[in-house]
Amino acid sequence: MSIQAGDFGKVAVLMGGWSAEREVSLLSGAAVLAGLRRGGVDAHAVDVGRDVLDVLREGGFNRAFNIVHGRGGEDGVLQGALDVIGMPYTGSGVLGSALAMDKVRTKLVWQSLGIPTPGFAVVESECDLDAAIELGFPLMVKPAHEGSSIGMAKVTNAEELQSAWRTAATFDHAVLVEQWVTGAEYTATVLAGRGLPLIRLETANAFYDYQAKYESDDTRYHVPCGLDAETEQGLQALALRAFKALDCSGWGRVDLFLDGERRPWLIEANTVPGMTDHSLVPMAAKAAGIGFDELVWQVLAQTLEAGHGD
Repeated sequence: MSIQAGDFGKVAVLMGGWSAEREVSLLSGAAVLAGLRRGGVDAHAVDVGRDVLDVLREGGFNRAFNIVHGRGGEDGVLQGALDVIGMPYTGSGVLGSALAMDKVRTKLVWQSLGIPTPGFAVVESECDLDAAIELGFPLMVKPAHEGSSIGMAKVTNAEELQSAWRTAATFDHAVLVEQWVTGAEYTATVLAGRGLPLIRLETANAFYDYQAKYESDDTRYHVPCGLDAETEQGLQALALRAFKALDCSGWGRVDLFLDGERRPWLIEANTVPGMTDHSLVPMAAKAAGIGFDELVWQVLAQTLEAGHGD
């Protein structure tokens, strides 16, 4: 039996929130809202604040499309709150959201399963910097619980490391310092248990940073990604395995590198990826023959299955 727009009832498109990714979330939310409405869905924007549960109850909503990026929306907090009131929502549940948002614990899970991820150190105070230096330069420095490349920097010496740590520490008490991987960067989109075509990212910046993601018109996105079919399928399978290892579900993205010897190195998983006009998930979906409106419909349709909030 095919799904009709009316089957969704009244849908809250949850956006905004209070994390450092608020502005990106509002852009993603506006795009999702427009796509659902074009499909005839009774969708409404809800800018998420601390009173979000009251807003949802009073608004008579039946389900939620969560597009709140970052802490408070992507880390299990909002998911747990929605579970409490019995409201179905898109994406991963509490555990998958919390694990994927924590870059350190993501890597610990992956390491325990033999999933390749670069070596790292956790810096919580200045005395931890020596352990990070032992990894060897260059290094990538990033807050452990942020997304959209916020607070990230590539460093090539101890002085830069200390400065980058101080900057990242303004966003998070825990800072991840990771071995740098020289090679091509890819992203693998997961949708309803299957991998979509990989995208190879190319930027003139030192790495795929906030400016390259959301502001630059020079960032290049290669899809098809240029890999042979067997290699691409292998990476899709690896990304799916890594996604499931974190108990992630529904939809999301796994970012990875291929080094000079074509060995994969997984970097992180995203459980509420961007849906702006520069975003990667809609790009991968388009390459798979799935338009934006169909994409948001498919994501929302997962809330009709047994799962979150039931």
